[in-house]
Amino acid sequence: MNSPEVNMAESDMQVMILAAGRGERMRPLTDNTPKPLLKIKNKAIIVYLIESLARAGFTNLVINHAHLGDQIVQLLGDGKKWGVQIEYSPETSGGLETGGGIFKALPLLKSDPFIVVNADIRTDFSFSRLRRDACRNISGQAHLVLVDNPDHHPEGDFCLQGNTVRENGPHKLTYSGIAILRHDLFSNNNGGVFPLAPLLRDAMTTGLVSGEHYQGAWEDIGTPERLQALNNNFSATD
Repeated sequence: MNSPEVNMAESDMQVMILAAGRGERMRPLTDNTPKPLLKIKNKAIIVYLIESLARAGFTNLVINHAHLGDQIVQLLGDGKKWGVQIEYSPETSGGLETGGGIFKALPLLKSDPFIVVNADIRTDFSFSRLRRDACRNISGQAHLVLVDNPDHHPEGDFCLQGNTVRENGPHKLTYSGIAILRHDLFSNNNGGVFPLAPLLRDAMTTGLVSGEHYQGAWEDIGTPERLQALNNNFSATD
């Protein structure tokens, strides 16, 4: 994938928000509303994320969309309302999965590395610290933010040994949906529909994935029950 090489200042680091998922586990809520536009206290999930990124100084965003994606574009527009600039990477109605979606958006992602965030998480993670520290120090192809295993995913995903992420080990943690990626992670791909995880696992075999363990507030808003729980526990300071 040929994209122009641009030496961007730290403040110009781009963020891709993954918003193309169908949200099957959220049905019937997602039958007529894309998952990122479901609301916590009358505000769309994705808007909370955009506000957090804007506060951290990220103003150049790329958002992919598929299922009912026109609703996402209609709500967010060019992003000026939140002090950001949004470009969109539309996909077909079935989507391209995580890896394929990022690959398709690479021409829009001119910073290298860039940050990827799932649209359906709620967290108080410090994105400004991620930009300041991890983006400077990443030496491999990816840097993952891992969290304690939630009740709905007790088996975890990856292991953290020091600051290196491995596929296997004695204590697995859960991938948070927050990562820093380099373009060369996708150098052996030709596009199409494919997940991100196999690419990460391949990079782990040669020690090219670093990581950190975040122990603050984090939620994967994956089911109607979890969305309702967030609404029930929402505080005015969130």
